[in-house]
Amino acid sequence: MSGSVHFPVPPEVVIDYLADPVNRAEWQSSLARVEDVVGQVGVGQTWTDVTVPGPRPRMRTTELVRPLRWAETGTWGPFEADLALELAPAPGGGCVVTVQVELRGRGPAGLLARALGVVSPAAVRSDLRRAARILGERHRPATPAGS
Repeated sequence: MSGSVHFPVPPEVVIDYLADPVNRAEWQSSLARVEDVVGQVGVGQTWTDVTVPGPRPRMRTTELVRPLRWAETGTWGPFEADLALELAPAPGGGCVVTVQVELRGRGPAGLLARALGVVSPAAVRSDLRRAARILGERHRPATPAGS
């Protein structure tokens, strides 16, 4: 499933913000903590996912092709997940981020993965809209005094 989100800043600013582990828990609703993993190809990150009972770290491999592509693979409970973000300059400024999400599971989890695959892109877009608001506020042009 896919969809897109508009950001009011250029693609380079978006990918730098999204990929910085310091910012990740700020915009991604399911995270409590994010850390870099040294020695991974691209950017490796671990985190504590607050959507699963107990502090259970999950490992993902995040590959960044700056400034226009972000691809992740990882696990979430009984599921395997792939996430791809494609960034493109938007007409009139800013950029458009297109979201692709695929969830897989074996056995009974496969049926649930199909159902979650329908709602997961909406959750990712919601998190990206949060990031877009944050970046919009941080990069808002200064208003001249007296305006």
